[in-house]
Amino acid sequence: MSMFEEFKKFALKGNAIDMAVGIIIGGAFGTIVKSLVDDIIMPPIGMLIGKVDFSQLQLVLYAATESSPEVAIRYGLFLNSVISFTIVAFTIFIVIREMNRIHVPAFLAGKHEEEAPTTKECPFCCSTVAIKATRCPQCTSELECGE
Repeated sequence: MSMFEEFKKFALKGNAIDMAVGIIIGGAFGTIVKSLVDDIIMPPIGMLIGKVDFSQLQLVLYAATESSPEVAIRYGLFLNSVISFTIVAFTIFIVIREMNRIHVPAFLAGKHEEEAPTTKECPFCCSTVAIKATRCPQCTSELECGE
């Protein structure tokens, strides 16, 4: 099999295509959540706290000069990212939780639980005996209930 045929077989598998679609939709969803956090959630929170723009919050370590740019820790942007991550993680949690809730139980999908055994083996003659038997019908040995 040539490398092209191998790649074609891999790329056209359902799992690879599903994964690609999931990644693309996940990226688009991340963009929407980022906009939700930056443009809708953070401005009212900033206004309530005292007209603060979280994206502008930073700790300047070294002020900008003519020859070098400013060096700063931008903790406001980090806070926005943490809130975005929390929203995405919570949304994924809800989706997975609902998928697990509506998952078809095994017994409805045609898979039955293993039934309790109805027979046992005689330890003396190795013949098959009913589980409730107290004496072997073949060798007449007495059997204990748990054998």
